[in-house]
Amino acid sequence: MQVFNKARGEHSTYSKMTWTSSACLAFGMLLCSALGEWNGNGLTGVVGSTVTEETHGNPETRITEATWGTAITEENAEKGWTGKLLVVPMDGSHWTGIKVVAEELGRRGHKVVVVMPEISIRLDSSKHYVTKTFPVSYGREVLDELQARNAEVMQSTPLPLLERINTRINNLRKFAAFQKATSEGLLFNEELMSFLREQKFDAVLTSPAVPTGAILAYNLSLPAVYMLRGMPCGLDSKATACPNPPSYVPRFFTKNSDRMNWRERVLNVIMSMLEPLLCKFLYWSFEDLASLVMNRPISMLEILRSGAVWLLRYDFTLEFPKPLMPNMVLIGGLNCAIKRPLNPEVEEFVEGSGEHGIVVFTLGSLVQSMPAEKASVFFQAFSQIPQRVLWRYTGELPDHVPENVKLMKWLPQNDLLGHPKARAFITHGGTHGIYEGICHGVPMVMLPLFGDQGDNVHRVASRGVGVVLNIHDITPEMLIDALNTVINESSYKERMVKLSAIHNDRPIEPLDLAVFWTEFVMRNKGAGHLRPAAHDLNWFQYHSLDVIGFLLFVMVIVVMVLIRCCVFCLRRCGRKLQKRKED
Repeated sequence: MQVFNKARGEHSTYSKMTWTSSACLAFGMLLCSALGEWNGNGLTGVVGSTVTEETHGNPETRITEATWGTAITEENAEKGWTGKLLVVPMDGSHWTGIKVVAEELGRRGHKVVVVMPEISIRLDSSKHYVTKTFPVSYGREVLDELQARNAEVMQSTPLPLLERINTRINNLRKFAAFQKATSEGLLFNEELMSFLREQKFDAVLTSPAVPTGAILAYNLSLPAVYMLRGMPCGLDSKATACPNPPSYVPRFFTKNSDRMNWRERVLNVIMSMLEPLLCKFLYWSFEDLASLVMNRPISMLEILRSGAVWLLRYDFTLEFPKPLMPNMVLIGGLNCAIKRPLNPEVEEFVEGSGEHGIVVFTLGSLVQSMPAEKASVFFQAFSQIPQRVLWRYTGELPDHVPENVKLMKWLPQNDLLGHPKARAFITHGGTHGIYEGICHGVPMVMLPLFGDQGDNVHRVASRGVGVVLNIHDITPEMLIDALNTVINESSYKERMVKLSAIHNDRPIEPLDLAVFWTEFVMRNKGAGHLRPAAHDLNWFQYHSLDVIGFLLFVMVIVVMVLIRCCVFCLRRCGRKLQKRKED
């Protein structure tokens, strides 16, 4: 994909990847495909509803009807400190968590500004924050193409291995080019950048997976709060100086657990060795962009290291235990506390399910449609189960939809899972959906599609609270069997209830925790006291190789002196014995 940057008047393509890096990355993907499936369809997608806004002044930059006054609720009348927060979101599922925090901060009286491209699909406005939009060099058709590629993974006949790898590398390149074009639209918009500098924000809240916000925060010299599930090449561990040993910390796309056999540890170590190349592949263009913005060569690692606090969208009910640094905060289940009543029509459908209950089915916001032949598999299966099914479906309708199935273009997922009649959850394995299922204690049938979803569902299945199916070869019988297993075998529900109790047994809600640390960074202009000294050490010093070398040198000297002393003593003793014999 090639895009034209209006702000800079030049073409921008993601074609600087070296042959060596591409070859090594392909080898890594080939290895993962042989030992455990990796779908490189992209880091995330972009879906949702368009933003409605009115133009004020310059047509190049738009601001929504919301103003500082209307963005502040009645809570603002309360006395207390309030600050200014800049939010640079990433379109797609990453927006879900960031929006919740932005809205809550707005309710508490803070002045929140969200900057977003004028052509976005899921990013939207709210009365709790001000939105500023900027023009981009691509049209709606680019977003439609990216969404269509997400649906391709559900084709019944997968491509040959090498062709699949080549397709995924090309998809990653196109996705990176799209994200870079979005970044250029913001970072080279002089009017908008001047406006942001004048606002004198206290902090930036963003997702570092696409580092536009991180680059902006670094350029404006503002402390950054990062919200993420993780970065696909382990860059988050490097940027936080967090220990990440491959002996028991599984790498993304390997589907390993924290207890690995020898073969799995070999795969884990190889993946950890390939991670720098994967990072180079994913963030090459952003390093070039950041260098242009900063007018000096700069790496993404240097930029991300400046992050004040990392809000991680998981906890150890799902993630395997591993080391954390002081500025890493676990906020898994961020959206569970946001509950709304069901509308009357949906409530009536749910209550009509009787003792059999309901099944909630959604493949997340990244997949808008499903091939007709694949959808027929689900319709056939649902027609044979006693439960009622609520399905987020926007594809072509069949001639006959089973009476127990309700199709919806938008699904109140969290509210349905929190209903007492929820019996099972069919999900693609996104972290938001998984944590909502865990929060409400609903067993799952999981159909991973791409990205980190394969690793997520493996973690859920290892807890014994869900069943994993392959979207490529699924049949009605397999789906019915999986649903009967998680619904009728009491062990799944019992383990899920226990896991849910552990997840919900915490001193503070994840949303309140995320808001506290964001406010903390805003009040204190960062969190420098949490920054480890490891950032100031080179690789040699970090592993104490200089100390080990010195101690080895001292040990060698001591051993050599001892050997010389022993030899000297033996010679003296030998001479005395020889002299006695001669006497």
